[in-house]
Amino acid sequence: MNPFTKSIASHLRSRRLRQFIERWDALEALVIRVYRHNWANEADDAEFAELKRWLHEHYPEWRPRLEPHWRSTLRGGQPSRDDPFIFLLAPERAADFCGSWTHMQALPAAREALNRLILEER
Repeated sequence: MNPFTKSIASHLRSRRLRQFIERWDALEALVIRVYRHNWANEADDAEFAELKRWLHEHYPEWRPRLEPHWRSTLRGGQPSRDDPFIFLLAPERAADFCGSWTHMQALPAAREALNRLILEER
């Protein structure tokens, strides 16, 4: 888990939000790993498919609460105009993150929005 997120989520009461955070952390780690190595294998694709399925199923619960937070973030130094969570779940395969700087730029916006939601929930 992201160290700052871990710190602020330590007293989080919502089990559902904790589960969402865990899956989001796994997706974030996968995106970074694939970007850094500039390749993805079948295991990465399988992991991405499972995370994508779970997050698509559960994101609608959190979307209205996360939207005001991501709208106040920056992506690539510019105000976020579209949902970074949806953007990061859009690729078909993990390999789509290879060399994708635009996906890497979306990660901080999503993380910041998630951290702000956690602070709100505590």
